[in-house]
Amino acid sequence: MQINANGVTLEVEDHGPTRGQPLLLIMGLGMQLVAWPDGLVDALVAAGFRVIRFDNRDIGLSQHFVSAGVPNLWTQSARYLLKLPMKSAYSLADLADDTVALMDAMNLESAHVCGASMGGMVAQHVAALHPTRVRSLSLIMTSSGARHLPAPSWKIRGVMMSRPAATGGVDAVVEHYARVYRAIGSPPPYAAEANALKHRVRAAVQRSYRPDSVTRQLVAIAADGDRSAMLAGLSVPTQIIHGVDDPLVPVAAAHDLARKIPGAEMDLIAGMGHDLPEALWPRFAANVRTVAGRAVRR
Repeated sequence: MQINANGVTLEVEDHGPTRGQPLLLIMGLGMQLVAWPDGLVDALVAAGFRVIRFDNRDIGLSQHFVSAGVPNLWTQSARYLLKLPMKSAYSLADLADDTVALMDAMNLESAHVCGASMGGMVAQHVAALHPTRVRSLSLIMTSSGARHLPAPSWKIRGVMMSRPAATGGVDAVVEHYARVYRAIGSPPPYAAEANALKHRVRAAVQRSYRPDSVTRQLVAIAADGDRSAMLAGLSVPTQIIHGVDDPLVPVAAAHDLARKIPGAEMDLIAGMGHDLPEALWPRFAANVRTVAGRAVRR
């Protein structure tokens, strides 16, 4: 369904009983709501949540920002390295405001919030800017944005900056993104099966393919900078979930978040990369349920 929130039209899916504890799922860079696997959503519903997943602005079936143009990544990268101001079409704080406006539109006074990767960065803003609206915070494979943290290897950066072949249509796009997700995803035993991965990628590409939107969101991440000072003021129960073998956001980011968010607890998972492996869905759901329980007991 389509909901207007913060002046932006968002595509939203609502799962589970309306009387369940509301849980908002915020996805990462360039990822659509379907990147939250149905099986994980089912596990969260079974844990007692009313699960709400949505496409962030400029992604999937939500409102796109074509008129904002496409940022020059080389220029913006240079500005980032020189610590110069960066101009983005929208900010991560704007995405956080979208999230809270969505809660308003759905008549939710407060909700548990779970964000993955860039979605975890947005979730940090939601908790900091709107503390009374967040019951608990689950942060999966994400970062404070501190500059001292280890970066991905040059090999991984090269994969992330690569583009699909100019010819080949949908098949070339699917092959490209399957290659990207294999590079950043979990190694065995949690590695995604090749055909299943391609099936998921194809379904997502056929649902919506907006590469320029990914560029705009990437610049928004870089422009957001270091959230460390903001994190020190958080008072919401927080669970950090991170893969020890994450090649895109190295696990040092999880330790950094745990030091900076008062009272945060951490689950580091050996063998997990930058993805949501099926074998770990029960563990993710248990983590979210546990931190939600901490919020209820407050």
